[in-house]
Amino acid sequence: MKKWNLFFVFLISTALMAACGAPQSANEPTKSDSDKLQVVTTYSILYDIVKNIGGDRVEIHSLAPIGSNPHEYDPLPADVQKTTDADAVFYNGLNLEAGNSWFNNLMNTAGKSGPDAPVFRLSEGVAAKHLTTKGKESEEDPHAWLDVRNGIKYAENAKNALIKVDPAHKETYEQNAKKYIEQLTALHEEAVKQYSQIPKEQRVLVTSEGAFKYFSEAYDFEAAYIWEINSENQGTPEQVTQVVDTIRAKKIPALFVETSIDPRSMEMVSNETGVPIVGKVFTDSLGKPGEDGDTYIKMMEWNIKTIYEGLTKK
Repeated sequence: MKKWNLFFVFLISTALMAACGAPQSANEPTKSDSDKLQVVTTYSILYDIVKNIGGDRVEIHSLAPIGSNPHEYDPLPADVQKTTDADAVFYNGLNLEAGNSWFNNLMNTAGKSGPDAPVFRLSEGVAAKHLTTKGKESEEDPHAWLDVRNGIKYAENAKNALIKVDPAHKETYEQNAKKYIEQLTALHEEAVKQYSQIPKEQRVLVTSEGAFKYFSEAYDFEAAYIWEINSENQGTPEQVTQVVDTIRAKKIPALFVETSIDPRSMEMVSNETGVPIVGKVFTDSLGKPGEDGDTYIKMMEWNIKTIYEGLTKK
């Protein structure tokens, strides 16, 4: 853990120094020359969803880099400046950005706090699920986007927010959203159709983090995991023993490991049970540009296909 008070003093100083540079002339535009909306998102999945709605009208900066953990992120001075200058900031909510209070601290530092700040929670309207770990039952599970139906809610919320900030281009955002939501709807329907072919007793999904509660409800799976959320202790002996017992009792044939998580805990479980790790799945981050899962739709297509093939051995 870092000493956050000192860290944010440094960030504030950096932002103030940048703001105290050469004064803007009267004729200088307040936005980029292209007049694009300057947008900040907290992690790569939101970046892609907002980009699909905003299209050429938005220039987006994602805070947590691809492959990193948005549960606990250390903002850089450049993040402070981008957030200060942003016309809109999008975050997930549902306990995702709560680690070390990094997001709230950043919003305060960047002058984006208060009821009128252009800061938008894309999970608005999602029926939240909660953690089940003892002592954490009041905390929300953030991984709502792994249910594609919630991805549609995110897209609708992004559309409404962009229209609020930039009403002159309402028609553009509505057209982009309509096209994107049609693609997401087709993806969800294909997942339902595909998974209906797997017998109910075989629909048990074992991952390192318990990120698939929303996914499991959408597609009628049972979710099992080593630890429940990345902000807690990971891979303790008690956690490993519990999931090993579940795998043996239910005769689970396949294990999955997340792309953004150290695989060693799941490898330990695989060695203990003799059950293979059959594939990697995306949870908190997209894939790198040009690689598998580098958009929200491609990431969900990958997950749906990988889980189906892993459990059916096709």
